[in-house]
Amino acid sequence: MIIDSHAHVMLPPEKQIQWMDKANVDLTILFTSTIHPEIANNLSELEKEMNTLYDILNGTKNPLTERIHAIEQLVAIIKATPERYIGFGSIPFGLSYNENLTWIEKYILVNDFRGIGELAPQSGQIPQMEDLFRASQEAGGLPLWIHAFFPLNFSDIKDLLSLAKRYPSVPTIIGHLGGMHWLATLQEIYAIPNIYLDLSATFTTMAPTYAIKEFPRRSLFSSDAPYSSPLVARIVLEQLIDDPGVLSQVLGENIAELLKL
Repeated sequence: MIIDSHAHVMLPPEKQIQWMDKANVDLTILFTSTIHPEIANNLSELEKEMNTLYDILNGTKNPLTERIHAIEQLVAIIKATPERYIGFGSIPFGLSYNENLTWIEKYILVNDFRGIGELAPQSGQIPQMEDLFRASQEAGGLPLWIHAFFPLNFSDIKDLLSLAKRYPSVPTIIGHLGGMHWLATLQEIYAIPNIYLDLSATFTTMAPTYAIKEFPRRSLFSSDAPYSSPLVARIVLEQLIDDPGVLSQVLGENIAELLKL
């Protein structure tokens, strides 16, 4: 089974299915989206859509209201095509331990989401995530998917790895392989078996090449659609991986094992 381990809700939903079918993707781990750049037809429309995100981040729009709406949208899309999707649910950043547990119960577990993400902390905010790690552990070890590209620096990533060490029952997915810090990230995770590597949005093919060489059982195929396409992401890995067994692991077996599919 080919599983895209990280993509965002796209509009219209039919377009997402078309992209999956074109790439022969059987199942997608679907994440919420508060914006939809895929509906833009030109740069002006793309800028308008991206400004919506900036309004949420800057507090002009209510991030809580937008997040709940995005979760409702995700639930509806999964219910419409349950054989093609599994969900990861979003959560507000900076909640207390008890607030995290309440949100997980109300919005994650009740919707049968298999993990939490995408989490997008700012630089310096990683230590504030400890209450979420504690809550995830309490909820049975829900995987956490963390955006680890800009604006995070390697000091932030090291803080994240420290949290993963302290909570070994919580699978921690390093989004985008740590961005420009991919090499240092790979060097740090040998002794942290609950760290998994998302292979999307890498800016050099050397990053997934060495991630897969060193950690074939912890590397996860993903497209980050609509920011890339499943077909392009799959072709890249097929060009990099010579061993058919390893290719099968990365394209689906690893995430299936992690989520007990």
